[in-house]
Amino acid sequence: MSLSVGIVGLPNAGKSTLFNAMTQAGAAVGNYPFTTIEPNTGVVPVPDTRLDRLAALFQPPKVIPATVTFTDIAGLVRGASRGEGLGNRFLGHIREADATALVVRAFEDPDVTHVEGGVDPVRDIDVLELELQLADLETVTKRLERTEKSARLQKEKEPELIALLRGVQEHLDQGRPVRTMTLTAEEQSMLREFWLLTGKPLMVVVNVEESLAGEPVLDEIVQRARLAGGDAIAVSARIENDIAELDAADRASFLHDLDLEEPGLYRVARSAYGLLRLITFFTAGETEVRAWNLREGETALDAAASIHTDIARGFIRAEVADAEELLDAGSYAVLRERGKQRLEGRDYVMRDGDVIHVRFNV
Repeated sequence: MSLSVGIVGLPNAGKSTLFNAMTQAGAAVGNYPFTTIEPNTGVVPVPDTRLDRLAALFQPPKVIPATVTFTDIAGLVRGASRGEGLGNRFLGHIREADATALVVRAFEDPDVTHVEGGVDPVRDIDVLELELQLADLETVTKRLERTEKSARLQKEKEPELIALLRGVQEHLDQGRPVRTMTLTAEEQSMLREFWLLTGKPLMVVVNVEESLAGEPVLDEIVQRARLAGGDAIAVSARIENDIAELDAADRASFLHDLDLEEPGLYRVARSAYGLLRLITFFTAGETEVRAWNLREGETALDAAASIHTDIARGFIRAEVADAEELLDAGSYAVLRERGKQRLEGRDYVMRDGDVIHVRFNV
């Protein structure tokens, strides 16, 4: 499953530094606007101790983690919704992402300019959200005008779509993002074709001073993020980039010196995973242990399709167990003796932590 999080922010907020730390992709970093023009994309493994423990149990030659794709999108500026700073082009890149990570700067550095003249992460969230809301408002208003005109000319009513677009228009006019609306599943489906920017799940990543790498996010930033329908995480992109370049032993020592239990990027990756409403299931044996992702609510047949389309096509049944129960048992044989492995059909709704073995006909 290919799902992506778009990393968005004002120029010089630390987006590319954060992206490089997460992906080791070597995206260009510079003290000037629009260092990034075309979006850079990288695949980031999601840390999961269950995968590590299953690998230790089976000791296979291959261990493959679940992943999330991150896209480093060029910096937005005031007026992006009107085309400022290549705004239309960059907004188009955001539309292609499944969720949004707003990177805001909370560090002072006289050598790194700030396009707004000074450091104020709450203001920066306001600027970014406003541009995304204005872009959405333009999209909705144009479609509403066309739909109303078409309904009049053809004497065909589209009352549900028109009412929904009017509601979204009013919501955006009040300065509120679409993700904070209460929408039915049918309404969400109707809006999907518009690729609304403020309808995407949101995470605010606060790029802090090195000395604050392990500290909680300031309350005012958290409150502003929640007002926008998201949450906030604090990391130091510069520190994370340094950590990512170390080998395992030096990394552990460096984290200990900083009084950190784990790199902040682990929290970012896990938060992005949750942002996309994903769960993890596993396949585990002597040849390979692998973590896979699924959307919440998807079934055993969907899991089989993730592994291979032929497995889904010939699906007979799934043998399912909880990863913690398999780890406690120490083997599939003991797991079955304890009656902890279940037979499930194609409509079984997968749970986070399920270990699955699919029986199928070729």
